[in-house]
Amino acid sequence: MNPVEIIIKKRNRQILSEEELKFFINGYLEGKIPDYQMSAFLMTIYFNGMNSDETIALTRIMLYSGEVLDLSQIDGLKVDKHSTGGVGDKTSLVIAPIAAAAGVKVPMISGRGLGHTGGTLDKLESIPGFRTDLSKDEFIKIVDKVGACLIGQTKEIAPADKKIYAIRDVTGTVESIPLICASIMSKKLAEGINGLVLDVKTGNGAFMKNLNDSENLAVNLKNISESFGVKTIAYITDMNQPLGNYVGNWLEVYESIKILKDEIHNELTELCHLLSGTMIYLGGKSKDVEEGILISKELITNGKAYQKFLEIVENQSGDVSYIENLNKYPEPKFRIEVKANRSGLISRMDSFAIGMLGIELGAGRMKYTDEIDPKAGFIFFKKVGDEVGEGDLITEIHTDKNNSDYFVTKFLNSIEISDKKTEPLPLVYKTI
Repeated sequence: MNPVEIIIKKRNRQILSEEELKFFINGYLEGKIPDYQMSAFLMTIYFNGMNSDETIALTRIMLYSGEVLDLSQIDGLKVDKHSTGGVGDKTSLVIAPIAAAAGVKVPMISGRGLGHTGGTLDKLESIPGFRTDLSKDEFIKIVDKVGACLIGQTKEIAPADKKIYAIRDVTGTVESIPLICASIMSKKLAEGINGLVLDVKTGNGAFMKNLNDSENLAVNLKNISESFGVKTIAYITDMNQPLGNYVGNWLEVYESIKILKDEIHNELTELCHLLSGTMIYLGGKSKDVEEGILISKELITNGKAYQKFLEIVENQSGDVSYIENLNKYPEPKFRIEVKANRSGLISRMDSFAIGMLGIELGAGRMKYTDEIDPKAGFIFFKKVGDEVGEGDLITEIHTDKNNSDYFVTKFLNSIEISDKKTEPLPLVYKTI
């Protein structure tokens, strides 16, 4: 075999064997195949796709390019959740402690934010002292002791994915369903899980903008996961507006804590109960998802989920005093009020534009080396479908940057206020 023949074969829309894919991926990982040939190979996949067998084979090769965690010494079923990401999506911070409090083991390998989407690791690291760079042994020990642990991808986990993703990011080949599936599933399957909940976003703030593409991605992810023996349930959920009322790293931790303390009830709360209820079911702690949701709600009401969150923070070296006393956290230099410039109903929010504005505030990064201001972000007082009068407060911007007129103008340009009544957006479009 040689790389050029394999590139030409996929360019001509032919099916690659697992041996050909293994030759190419392992050759790249070992430095025998250069970046320019991998770039060409990825572009042929982007344009010509892969069938189910090819995608499963690619996932398997990337999975076994590194270590698959052996969690067999830990009692109970291991269940994780994966979201395709969006603006204000902090569900992992809420559902991991709920599921763990129900007795499910939750080994969660998460990512950082890039572009308009936030990352679970950045949110957790806004808690002073919180460590996400744990070793494999530390990770396993905490999952066993606490029930949940949230870390970043280690060098042992799917190294082929790590190297290939870096080149996808700079060659315009990120939005390819086979490549997305192999990337996500090689990391998730490496956790040694028995069950997986998928939260596939759709809408203007998602990577998949339309429902058909989101459904296609969800079906492919589920099929791959179940082909490896992992029981999987997928939901397609809305990202046509930010999720919840707080966006920004510490602000999202704040909202998560308020939900865990039973002090905030919004669409984010509802989604968290659906996802954690599903994890509880897949973890064998309820007879169905509906009972899992009831257990999830009870664990919020009785305070056990909040106590589990404190336990997770403490075991990952976080300073729990900031969780127990939310007013202790440093304040932003500027709190900028954005008020409605006319009366009417909010008919649209551009989540992508809001996420990009968040980066300008300091809440995100365009490249991995950028510094994040954990205080920066938004608090929303009105969402799609809400009525506003001229001068009503829509959002409050938190930032250390003194550029209020620009930020207000840019935010108002990301929403639409009209006279036409808009139906509230559905939270879940489909269950797969």
